[in-house]
Amino acid sequence: MKVVIVFNHPYDGSFCNAILKSVTNGLTKSNHEIDLIHLDKDNFNPVMTAGDLKGFRDKSPIDPKVIEYNERIENADHLVFIFPIWWELMPAMTKGFVDKVIFPGVAYDYTNASNTRMKPLWGNIKGVTMITTMNTPNYLYWLIFGNAIKKAMLLGTFWKIGFKNRKWISYNKVKMVSLQKRINWLTKLEDKFASLK
Repeated sequence: MKVVIVFNHPYDGSFCNAILKSVTNGLTKSNHEIDLIHLDKDNFNPVMTAGDLKGFRDKSPIDPKVIEYNERIENADHLVFIFPIWWELMPAMTKGFVDKVIFPGVAYDYTNASNTRMKPLWGNIKGVTMITTMNTPNYLYWLIFGNAIKKAMLLGTFWKIGFKNRKWISYNKVKMVSLQKRINWLTKLEDKFASLK
């Protein structure tokens, strides 16, 4: 299985980087092919320019990095996103990835003349997993902030374009929990990805 990981965190010492290591260790144990898209190390430009918007209209991306990412994703079996939640949403690079890479005519297309129904064009992808970190308690994120990242990513993006197998792994109160709890999280995560099918 080919797994593309879209990773976004600028600090090498972050818990997101520890998550990335656990995910890749688990996938390696099962001999899965891993393709890491590291948005920070790629210096990905998340800004949607006028040229990008014209490309969106014409179903033809112009950013060379976007074209490269699409070529890497179109043969993937599973797509994994790893990023922190800052101010209740994703960092700019992850948002820019969604805006610029999940393009009509490339990642999805419309199935009716009024452009209201969509189907995925990344035909090999069997599932999308989103792994996030935050310091907000889980119940507050749901109750006060309306579960914003689930609505934006899993529903507003991947459900909308037609992916049925969508999962979210959320690590909450990351700064407040013990080192042992973090280690337990990482161990379980490694085991989970070692058994990915």
